[in-house]
Amino acid sequence: MAYKYSKGWYVQKLKEKGIRYHPIGRKKLELYKTWVVRNLYNEQQIKE
Repeated sequence: MAYKYSKGWYVQKLKEKGIRYHPIGRKKLELYKTWVVRNLYNEQQIKE
């Protein structure tokens, strides 16, 4: 279990939604910095 709002937590939540790769860079989420993953997570929250 990752600490809440850590990079691992964001990656875990995105994977639960079926997002495993960055939509533009096409790399695994684990390779990106925390702020990139957090912004991607926030974008997904807005779309819901």
